Amino acid sequence: MPIADLGVDSLQLVMFGGKGGVGKTTAAAATALYLSESYNTLLISTDPAHSIADSFRISIDHRIKSHENIPNLSLYEVDAEQALETFKKDNDKEIKKLMDTSTSFDQEDIDAFLSLPVPGIDEVMGFKTVVDLIDEAKYEKYVIDTAPTGHALRLLSSPGLFDDWVKVMAQLRWKYRYMVTRFSGKYTPDDADDFLLKMKKTIKKIQNLLRDPAKSKFVAVTIPETMAIEETRRLLSRLEAMQIEVKDIIVNNVLTSEGCQFCMQRKQSQKRYLDEIVSTFSNQKPTIIPLQPSDVSGLDSLRIIRDILFED
Repeated sequence: MPIADLGVDSLQLVMFGGKGGVGKTTAAAATALYLSESYNTLLISTDPAHSIADSFRISIDHRIKSHENIPNLSLYEVDAEQALETFKKDNDKEIKKLMDTSTSFDQEDIDAFLSLPVPGIDEVMGFKTVVDLIDEAKYEKYVIDTAPTGHALRLLSSPGLFDDWVKVMAQLRWKYRYMVTRFSGKYTPDDADDFLLKMKKTIKKIQNLLRDPAKSKFVAVTIPETMAIEETRRLLSRLEAMQIEVKDIIVNNVLTSEGCQFCMQRKQSQKRYLDEIVSTFSNQKPTIIPLQPSDVSGLDSLRIIRDILFED
């Protein structure tokens, strides 16, 4: 059954997630190829081990690059470290003011603190980059190839992590505001307060986007094997807890041939896993991708997958 509803104009974001090696990149690339026929589309990889360049057999180098043979398609592999450095540079004044007024750090301490690695910051910056691109509104559709399940879940939960950070800074700022009001009688909001408010709005925007099925769609990708099915089960459970709806599941590498004894046995072995997928994920509509005779790489093979995913 083909994936539907991607042509709704209100839909902005389509994300693909699942266990490593199940074909997320292929599904995302084929979907971006399909959407580019009608919409100006940006395919984004948030996986630290990027592979969309390999999928299209082109070089990207951490910058948005238009595909020379597909007019409405651009590709981008997010560099989270670069995104963090850009974020620090753009907000250096406000961040340092927050630290200066809310802690007892001197300038050397502040510089040392800001240079420390922050757990989860890659995911935070990765998703902030995506939202910033959506805000620029240069494209009509955004397709995300996420990293394997654990990283993808951290990416999707990054608004909560960012929100916790903002709350801590806001609490420290409130103490500063209290002291200023106590001694001077009034408090005038400054750039640091504006920065916290801007970050709070960004977090809310991300959360609203992810939880709105009219604007975003998450497609799970799996294969007919025990470990992949179990990981998909955990993924969908976590997404449900995050209030992220999943209506579609792609089942990749399904053997359809019965041309030899091995093929017949393998197909029979997969059948029980396919039955398990149908019964376990009864709330999701399955789309089957047959096992391909060779690696899916390059436009010709991606077009084959596109037709499987979207043609009746």
